[in-house]
Amino acid sequence: MNPLNQIRKMGQSIWLDLLEREIMDSGKLQDLIDHDDLRGMTSNPSIFEKAISGSSDYDQDILKLSQKEDSNPAIFFDLAIADIQRAADLFKPVYDQTNGTDGFVSLEFSPYLARDTDGTIDQARDLWKRVDRKNVMIKIPGTKEGLIAIRECLREGININVTLLFGLPRYREITEAFMGGLEDRLAEGHSINEVSSVASFFLSRIDVMVDPMLKEKGAEHLVGKIAIASAKKAYQIYLEMIASDRFKKLEENGAQKQRVLWASTGTKDPAFSDVLYVENLIGKDTINTLPMETIDAFRDHGKVAETLTENLGDANKAMEELEKTGIDIDKITQKLEEEGIEKFNQAYEKLLKSIDSQKRKL
Repeated sequence: MNPLNQIRKMGQSIWLDLLEREIMDSGKLQDLIDHDDLRGMTSNPSIFEKAISGSSDYDQDILKLSQKEDSNPAIFFDLAIADIQRAADLFKPVYDQTNGTDGFVSLEFSPYLARDTDGTIDQARDLWKRVDRKNVMIKIPGTKEGLIAIRECLREGININVTLLFGLPRYREITEAFMGGLEDRLAEGHSINEVSSVASFFLSRIDVMVDPMLKEKGAEHLVGKIAIASAKKAYQIYLEMIASDRFKKLEENGAQKQRVLWASTGTKDPAFSDVLYVENLIGKDTINTLPMETIDAFRDHGKVAETLTENLGDANKAMEELEKTGIDIDKITQKLEEEGIEKFNQAYEKLLKSIDSQKRKL
């Protein structure tokens, strides 16, 4: 057993933060599922942009679609849905073997809608219907505007990956939206046992923003520790939720847990271990979505141990010391949310320009 197999035995699922045709065409994805216990994958505008602009794999489809679709966004979603369906079919055996708790592929809608509640709901409904796979999740940003959309989509039985989560106060609101959506669905007489959701925390970006501030304030001992401390505190919120009477009532009616998912887990600072955000965040009922290079690194030299519930006192102390430096973590995470939306907008714009460029070239 390699470390990726071992981490599965600890109750954590590894998902791949990548979706492109080459990995499916080459058999690499199937190999990861068969030999490394890969349990799912995610996509976003940045991933699709790199896949489309970085290869000729999509050229013929772009040419065909440009003759029937009147906009670049329409072409993109046709391409994305085809890839998502294909990947979902490859993961369907995992979905079946795990009774619907794993084997998911996530699709992100237009990031332009991150602040538009009604637009989010409408596009989530449309994509869910068009993809037509039980083991797909629609990504909705965990913004203030997204809270209502998340609850409504779960009420309608749409699987949701809550993305772009950075702050603990917002995560508490997400848990409320999650339970509320299932309660609404149950109250209407519908089954909730096949409705799935995850809450995705973006981690390395926290350290990227906070670490320079810590160095300026002479708090070097906290560098590289805040994102992991924040994740450990988030997991405690998760444990509180699943232990609550409110969730236990839902669970009695078939509800699945809304697992926490660690995202943005590729190490950005070369001074840190390349598996920093994997080894320190291993825990039951969690997901870690990794870029390919981190999967390869962890397979090669990752160490597996239950770490997510260890040293909680140190995590709390790190967050307390952060506050004493005058750095407001809530302001930091709000800024990261805004920057995250802007980065996805930029990637989406680049993606649409890439499709347009390919159209003109062809």
